[in-house]
Amino acid sequence: MNLKRLFVAAACMSAAAQAAFAVDSNVSMTSALKPDALWAKVGDFCAIGTWHPAVEKCVLSADGKQRTLSLKGGGTIVEGLEAWDNAKHSYTYTILSSPLPVANYHSTISVSADAKGSIITWVGKYDAKGASDADAKKTIDGIYEGGEKALVGN
Repeated sequence: MNLKRLFVAAACMSAAAQAAFAVDSNVSMTSALKPDALWAKVGDFCAIGTWHPAVEKCVLSADGKQRTLSLKGGGTIVEGLEAWDNAKHSYTYTILSSPLPVANYHSTISVSADAKGSIITWVGKYDAKGASDADAKKTIDGIYEGGEKALVGN
């Protein structure tokens, strides 16, 4: 009986761990720019206000750990910086509040070397909120693709 309870508990824990985030987004694009040059465009936490076509402006908090994005056409997204690594050309952040159909959103944007120059990768994990998983993924993939295309000139 104890072995059966242990098995059931382990199965429940495994299912809960796997269901931590229902949706993943992962978009990568190649750029002719060298990694340091592309990172110079994207690496500042509030630089997104200069390169993402959906962002009208970005305001950084005094401590540099929170950005408020004003979106073109209206809406505001507040994001918190979780980790930033200049040497590895990456940062990780979370959405604190937004009109997007996501909850528990965590994302990393990174730049790495490629034979043609560099690769920018934007990866997110989140749960859908007020929309289907497919619709939430379509929204986030579109945000990633729009931003990367603006950066790499595709």
